[in-house]
Amino acid sequence: MARWTDVVENEAEFADEVRKAFDAYTHKTLATLRKDGSPRISGSEAGFVDGDLWFGSMPGALKALDLLRDPRFALHAGTGDADSDSWRGDAKLSGRAVEVTDPEAVAAVYRAWTGEAPEGPSHLFRAELTDVVLTTLNQARDGLAIRLWTPDGGLRTFARK
Repeated sequence: MARWTDVVENEAEFADEVRKAFDAYTHKTLATLRKDGSPRISGSEAGFVDGDLWFGSMPGALKALDLLRDPRFALHAGTGDADSDSWRGDAKLSGRAVEVTDPEAVAAVYRAWTGEAPEGPSHLFRAELTDVVLTTLNQARDGLAIRLWTPDGGLRTFARK
């Protein structure tokens, strides 16, 4: 498992592109696993704070209960229109969610992320990453360039037409 800071330290340019894709839109799609093992997708917000990627949840939300039972997740950034010159790519990452419950730590992360501490109870999860993927158009804009970073394999690039 890796933290976001590991991606930044190993592949700064790639990490910057992924972060820009994640920061382009507020809402992300979070995939979790239900009790029966089937997938669930939920809207979620995520933020980069102090070398980690964080996401939260209202108390008792199904996505939070899923993560507390089975911490595996996938998070997909909004992609926008690939035909637009401003398209940053399709960013996604996977790993395990670790709930942080210390009230001071939770308040500090939320203040750094949103500018204020949470008003009431909430879940806060730190991402431990198994892979980070950025899919963009190749330079000719006639195929895909898929870049995959893993803690063990580093950064690899694949082409699809």
